[in-house]
Order: sequence, then structure tokens, then C-alpha cells
Amino acid sequence: MTKQQELLKSLHLKAKQAAEHAYQPYSHFAVGAALKLKDGSLIAGCNVENASYGLSNCAERTAIFSALAQGHKPDSFDELMIYMPGEKLYSPCGACRQVIAEFFPPDAKVHASCDSKTMQSWTVEQLLPGAFGLL
Repeated sequence: MTKQQELLKSLHLKAKQAAEHAYQPYSHFAVGAALKLKDGSLIAGCNVENASYGLSNCAERTAIFSALAQGHKPDSFDELMIYMPGEKLYSPCGACRQVIAEFFPPDAKVHASCDSKTMQSWTVEQLLPGAFGLL
């Protein structure tokens, strides 16, 4: 197994473990995310739903916001893995794409995994070409 394959496997496992903490009484769809920092540390996040759907938070944003709240700077962010249950892969929602584009460079990798061996990877630029930004 290559070093990159080992990394993806550990990111998948961390994201899957994070999904176990999801609060998803409405969708019944537990999503987890693992943000890898350049120093190798992993920050987990899960989806947190609310009866007012607009106030829910996706796993990707939870991981990013958690890393920031712990004092990590965006220039330390390296890769992001998303895990979703089942056999079908989904890409991040529009809100998550915009937040990912705010905190990751355009060439950073974002991966999606599920319960099958299937995985898909994109760069941030591929997820949100021509991203809006003020900086």
C-alpha cells in the first residue's frame, strides 16, 4: 500500500468514526468529515441537524470550524475527507463548497468515501470553479 493509500484509508476511518457522532434525527443520514492538517493531525466533524433545516451544519463545515476554533490557521489545512453511509457518493453541498474554497487553496484535495470501496477526489477548484472571495 502506498503512503497516499494509507493516508486515504486513515482519513476514511476518521471520517466514518466522526459520522457515529452525527445528530441526524430528520435525515437519518450520518455524515462525517476528517480534515488533515499539514502536520498530519486530523480534525473530525459530523453533521448536526436542527428542526429548522437552514440552521443545520454539515460535517465538512463542522470539521473546518472546529479546526479554526481550536486555533489552527487555514494555511495549515491540507486535505478533507467526507464519509457518507451507503453505497453512493455525493459531493459537498453548495454552502460547504463555498466554505471549503474560503479556507483551502484551489489545488487542495477533497475526497468523498462511502461504505463501498469507491472513492472520488476533486480539487477545490474543481468543486467550485471561479469561487467567490473577498480576499
